[in-house]
Amino acid sequence: MANSTFKLATWNINSVRLRIGIVEQFLKDHEPDVLCLQEIKCQNDQFPQKAFDALGYTYSAVHGQKGYHGVATVSKQPLNEIASTDYVGMGDTRHVKCLVDTKVGPLHVHNFYVPAGSDEADPVKNPKFDHKLKFLDEMKELTSDIDGAPSILVGDLNIAPLENDVWSHKKLLKVVSHTPIETDGLNDVMRSGDWRDLIRKHIPEDEKIFTWWSYRAKDWDAADKGRRLDHVWSSPKIADNLSDIMVLREARGWEKPSDHVPVMATFKF
Repeated sequence: MANSTFKLATWNINSVRLRIGIVEQFLKDHEPDVLCLQEIKCQNDQFPQKAFDALGYTYSAVHGQKGYHGVATVSKQPLNEIASTDYVGMGDTRHVKCLVDTKVGPLHVHNFYVPAGSDEADPVKNPKFDHKLKFLDEMKELTSDIDGAPSILVGDLNIAPLENDVWSHKKLLKVVSHTPIETDGLNDVMRSGDWRDLIRKHIPEDEKIFTWWSYRAKDWDAADKGRRLDHVWSSPKIADNLSDIMVLREARGWEKPSDHVPVMATFKF
Protein backbone atom coordinates (compact mmCIF):
# COMPACT_ATOMS: atom_id res chain seq x y z
CA MET A 1 0.00 0.00 0.00
CA ALA A 2 1.24 3.50 -0.83
CA ASN A 3 2.02 5.89 2.02
CA SER A 4 -1.06 7.66 3.32
CA THR A 5 -1.31 10.90 5.34
CA PHE A 6 -4.13 11.66 7.77
CA LYS A 7 -4.60 15.07 9.39
CA LEU A 8 -6.89 15.81 12.31
CA ALA A 9 -7.41 19.21 13.98
CA THR A 10 -9.09 20.23 17.23
CA TRP A 11 -10.29 23.73 18.14
CA ASN A 12 -12.44 25.23 20.87
CA ILE A 13 -14.12 27.77 18.61
CA ASN A 14 -16.24 29.57 21.25
CA SER A 15 -19.31 29.89 18.97
CA VAL A 16 -19.06 28.33 15.52
CA ARG A 17 -21.62 30.67 13.97
CA LEU A 18 -19.86 33.79 15.24
CA ARG A 19 -16.47 32.58 13.99
CA ILE A 20 -17.36 30.58 10.88
CA GLY A 21 -15.22 32.95 8.80
CA ILE A 22 -11.97 32.05 10.54
CA VAL A 23 -12.97 28.37 10.55
CA GLU A 24 -13.40 28.50 6.77
CA GLN A 25 -10.03 30.21 6.37
CA PHE A 26 -8.33 27.61 8.55
CA LEU A 27 -9.84 24.76 6.53
CA LYS A 28 -8.81 26.35 3.22
CA ASP A 29 -5.25 26.92 4.41
CA HIS A 30 -4.59 23.62 6.19
CA GLU A 31 -7.08 21.09 4.79
CA PRO A 32 -7.29 18.60 7.68
CA ASP A 33 -9.22 15.43 6.95
CA VAL A 34 -11.17 15.86 10.17
CA LEU A 35 -11.89 18.92 12.34
CA CYS A 36 -13.19 18.56 15.90
CA LEU A 37 -14.81 21.67 17.35
CA GLN A 38 -15.79 22.41 20.94
CA GLU A 39 -18.05 25.04 22.48
CA ILE A 40 -20.05 25.40 19.27
CA LYS A 41 -22.83 27.13 21.27
CA CYS A 42 -25.69 26.18 18.98
CA GLN A 43 -28.34 23.55 18.57
CA ASN A 44 -27.92 20.84 15.94
CA ASP A 45 -30.25 22.49 13.43
CA GLN A 46 -28.35 25.79 13.78
CA PHE A 47 -24.97 24.29 12.92
CA PRO A 48 -23.62 25.99 9.74
CA GLN A 49 -23.31 22.75 7.77
CA LYS A 50 -23.60 24.48 4.39
CA ALA A 51 -20.32 26.30 4.97
CA PHE A 52 -18.58 22.99 5.65
CA ASP A 53 -20.27 21.28 2.69
CA ALA A 54 -18.87 23.97 0.38
CA LEU A 55 -15.34 23.07 1.50
CA GLY A 56 -15.78 19.30 1.13
CA TYR A 57 -16.57 18.49 4.78
CA THR A 58 -19.85 16.83 3.97
CA TYR A 59 -19.91 14.42 6.89
CA SER A 60 -20.61 15.63 10.42
CA ALA A 61 -21.35 14.44 13.94
CA VAL A 62 -22.95 17.33 15.82
CA HIS A 63 -24.03 17.29 19.45
CA GLY A 64 -25.17 20.79 20.36
CA GLN A 65 -27.39 22.65 22.77
CA LYS A 66 -28.82 26.13 23.04
CA GLY A 67 -26.32 28.82 23.98
CA TYR A 68 -23.76 26.67 25.76
CA HIS A 69 -21.22 23.89 25.31
CA GLY A 70 -21.65 21.65 22.26
CA VAL A 71 -19.20 19.61 20.19
CA ALA A 72 -19.02 18.83 16.49
CA THR A 73 -16.79 16.70 14.28
CA VAL A 74 -16.71 17.40 10.54
CA SER A 75 -14.97 15.20 8.02
CA LYS A 76 -14.14 14.69 4.37
CA GLN A 77 -14.53 10.94 4.92
CA PRO A 78 -17.64 9.05 6.06
CA LEU A 79 -18.47 9.01 9.77
CA ASN A 80 -20.14 5.96 11.27
CA GLU A 81 -21.27 4.78 14.71
CA ILE A 82 -22.00 8.35 15.87
CA ALA A 83 -22.87 8.50 19.56
CA SER A 84 -22.35 10.58 22.68
CA THR A 85 -22.01 9.95 26.40
CA ASP A 86 -23.72 12.16 28.97
CA TYR A 87 -20.90 12.29 31.51
CA VAL A 88 -22.10 12.83 35.11
CA GLY A 89 -25.68 12.79 33.80
CA MET A 90 -25.91 16.59 33.64
CA GLY A 91 -27.50 16.74 30.21
CA ASP A 92 -24.63 18.84 28.82
CA THR A 93 -23.36 18.22 25.30
CA ARG A 94 -19.70 17.67 26.01
CA HIS A 95 -18.80 14.54 24.04
CA VAL A 96 -19.34 13.05 20.62
CA LYS A 97 -17.64 9.99 19.18
CA CYS A 98 -17.59 8.53 15.71
CA LEU A 99 -15.80 6.00 13.55
CA VAL A 100 -13.92 7.70 10.71
CA ASP A 101 -13.52 5.71 7.53
CA THR A 102 -9.89 6.49 6.63
CA LYS A 103 -7.76 5.17 3.77
CA VAL A 104 -5.95 2.90 6.22
CA GLY A 105 -9.01 1.59 8.00
CA PRO A 106 -11.49 2.64 10.68
CA LEU A 107 -10.42 5.10 13.37
CA HIS A 108 -12.40 5.96 16.51
CA VAL A 109 -12.44 9.70 17.27
CA HIS A 110 -13.58 11.07 20.62
CA ASN A 111 -14.26 14.82 20.78
CA PHE A 112 -14.46 16.25 24.33
CA TYR A 113 -15.26 19.51 26.05
CA VAL A 114 -14.42 18.91 29.71
CA PRO A 115 -16.06 21.32 32.21
CA ALA A 116 -13.92 24.32 33.14
CA GLY A 117 -14.80 24.01 36.83
CA SER A 118 -15.26 27.72 37.62
CA ASP A 119 -12.79 29.61 39.84
CA GLU A 120 -12.66 27.91 43.25
CA ALA A 121 -10.70 24.65 43.45
CA ASP A 122 -12.85 23.17 46.21
CA PRO A 123 -15.38 20.46 45.30
CA VAL A 124 -17.29 21.03 48.55
CA LYS A 125 -17.75 24.77 48.10
CA ASN A 126 -17.90 24.77 44.29
CA PRO A 127 -20.39 22.38 42.59
CA LYS A 128 -18.85 23.15 39.16
CA PHE A 129 -15.43 21.97 40.33
CA ASP A 130 -17.04 18.87 41.83
CA HIS A 131 -18.70 18.25 38.45
CA LYS A 132 -15.33 18.53 36.71
CA LEU A 133 -13.66 15.98 39.01
CA LYS A 134 -16.55 13.53 38.60
CA PHE A 135 -16.38 14.00 34.82
CA LEU A 136 -12.69 13.01 34.90
CA ASP A 137 -13.49 9.96 37.03
CA GLU A 138 -15.98 8.73 34.45
CA MET A 139 -13.52 9.35 31.60
CA LYS A 140 -11.24 6.71 33.15
CA GLU A 141 -13.56 4.04 31.74
CA LEU A 142 -12.62 5.04 28.19
CA THR A 143 -10.00 2.80 26.60
CA SER A 144 -7.83 3.67 23.63
CA ASP A 145 -8.28 0.35 21.83
CA ILE A 146 -11.85 -0.55 20.87
CA ASP A 147 -12.45 -3.84 19.04
CA GLY A 148 -8.92 -3.70 17.65
CA ALA A 149 -9.40 -0.32 15.96
CA PRO A 150 -7.17 2.55 17.10
CA SER A 151 -8.58 5.66 18.74
CA ILE A 152 -7.85 9.37 18.94
CA LEU A 153 -9.13 11.53 21.79
CA VAL A 154 -9.07 15.29 21.30
CA GLY A 155 -10.60 18.42 22.66
CA ASP A 156 -10.59 21.15 25.23
CA LEU A 157 -9.86 19.12 28.35
CA ASN A 158 -9.56 22.32 30.43
CA ILE A 159 -6.49 21.04 32.27
CA ALA A 160 -2.84 21.94 31.73
CA PRO A 161 -1.12 18.89 33.26
CA LEU A 162 2.61 19.66 33.07
CA GLU A 163 4.77 22.45 34.51
CA ASN A 164 5.55 23.83 31.07
CA ASP A 165 1.90 23.70 30.02
CA VAL A 166 1.36 26.95 31.95
CA TRP A 167 3.14 30.29 32.03
CA SER A 168 3.99 29.89 35.74
CA HIS A 169 3.76 26.54 37.49
CA LYS A 170 4.33 28.14 40.91
CA LYS A 171 1.69 30.85 40.51
CA LEU A 172 -0.98 28.56 39.04
CA LEU A 173 -0.74 25.59 41.40
CA LYS A 174 -3.88 26.75 43.21
CA VAL A 175 -5.63 28.01 40.07
CA VAL A 176 -8.32 25.84 38.46
CA SER A 177 -6.91 23.98 35.40
CA HIS A 178 -3.50 23.37 36.99
CA THR A 179 -4.25 22.19 40.53
CA PRO A 180 -2.70 18.85 41.56
CA ILE A 181 -6.11 17.17 41.98
CA GLU A 182 -6.96 18.02 38.35
CA THR A 183 -3.61 17.18 36.82
CA ASP A 184 -3.49 13.89 38.75
CA GLY A 185 -7.02 13.14 37.57
CA LEU A 186 -6.14 13.78 33.93
CA ASN A 187 -3.00 11.67 34.20
CA ASP A 188 -5.14 8.87 35.67
CA VAL A 189 -7.49 9.10 32.67
CA MET A 190 -4.49 8.78 30.37
CA ARG A 191 -2.98 5.85 32.25
CA SER A 192 -6.19 3.89 32.74
CA GLY A 193 -7.12 4.16 29.07
CA ASP A 194 -3.55 3.60 27.84
CA TRP A 195 -3.50 6.90 25.93
CA ARG A 196 -0.47 8.74 24.54
CA ASP A 197 -0.13 12.54 24.79
CA LEU A 198 0.82 13.34 21.20
CA ILE A 199 1.59 17.03 21.72
CA ARG A 200 4.23 16.12 24.28
CA LYS A 201 5.43 13.21 22.16
CA HIS A 202 6.30 15.76 19.49
CA ILE A 203 7.24 18.78 21.64
CA PRO A 204 9.60 18.03 24.58
CA GLU A 205 8.26 18.50 28.11
CA ASP A 206 10.92 21.13 28.92
CA GLU A 207 9.54 23.41 26.21
CA LYS A 208 6.60 25.67 27.01
CA ILE A 209 3.59 25.26 24.73
CA PHE A 210 0.18 26.91 25.10
CA THR A 211 -3.14 26.62 23.26
CA TRP A 212 -5.20 29.19 25.24
CA TRP A 213 -4.71 32.83 26.21
CA SER A 214 -7.29 34.74 28.25
CA TYR A 215 -9.40 37.46 26.69
CA ARG A 216 -8.59 39.54 29.80
CA ALA A 217 -5.01 40.18 28.67
CA LYS A 218 -4.68 43.49 26.82
CA ASP A 219 -1.71 42.18 24.85
CA TRP A 220 -1.94 38.39 24.99
CA ASP A 221 1.10 37.90 22.76
CA ALA A 222 3.50 40.04 24.76
CA ALA A 223 2.25 38.87 28.15
CA ASP A 224 2.14 35.25 26.93
CA LYS A 225 0.31 34.03 30.02
CA GLY A 226 -1.04 30.95 28.31
CA ARG A 227 -2.04 27.41 29.20
CA ARG A 228 -2.14 24.13 27.24
CA LEU A 229 -5.79 23.21 27.68
CA ASP A 230 -6.32 21.53 24.30
CA HIS A 231 -5.08 18.00 23.78
CA VAL A 232 -4.54 15.27 21.20
CA TRP A 233 -4.19 11.71 22.50
CA SER A 234 -4.04 8.41 20.65
CA SER A 235 -3.80 4.68 21.04
CA PRO A 236 -0.23 3.38 21.40
CA LYS A 237 -0.60 1.52 18.08
CA ILE A 238 -0.73 4.76 16.04
CA ALA A 239 1.36 7.06 18.27
CA ASP A 240 4.49 6.19 16.31
CA ASN A 241 2.72 7.16 13.08
CA LEU A 242 2.58 10.77 14.25
CA SER A 243 4.73 12.90 11.93
CA ASP A 244 3.83 16.41 13.06
CA ILE A 245 1.95 18.49 15.62
CA MET A 246 1.12 22.08 14.79
CA VAL A 247 -0.19 24.58 17.36
CA LEU A 248 -1.43 27.53 15.31
CA ARG A 249 -0.53 30.29 17.79
CA GLU A 250 -1.16 33.09 15.29
CA ALA A 251 -4.88 32.22 15.24
CA ARG A 252 -5.23 33.89 18.65
CA GLY A 253 -4.53 37.19 16.88
CA TRP A 254 -7.05 36.76 14.07
CA GLU A 255 -10.11 38.99 13.78
CA LYS A 256 -12.74 38.08 16.41
CA PRO A 257 -10.62 35.15 17.62
CA SER A 258 -11.45 32.35 19.97
CA ASP A 259 -9.35 32.34 23.13
CA HIS A 260 -8.15 28.89 22.01
CA VAL A 261 -6.13 28.11 18.89
CA PRO A 262 -6.28 25.08 16.58
CA VAL A 263 -4.02 22.10 17.15
CA MET A 264 -3.41 19.77 14.20
CA ALA A 265 -1.87 16.30 14.22
CA THR A 266 -0.51 14.68 11.07
CA PHE A 267 -0.06 10.92 10.80
CA LYS A 268 1.79 8.97 8.14
CA PHE A 269 0.86 5.34 7.56
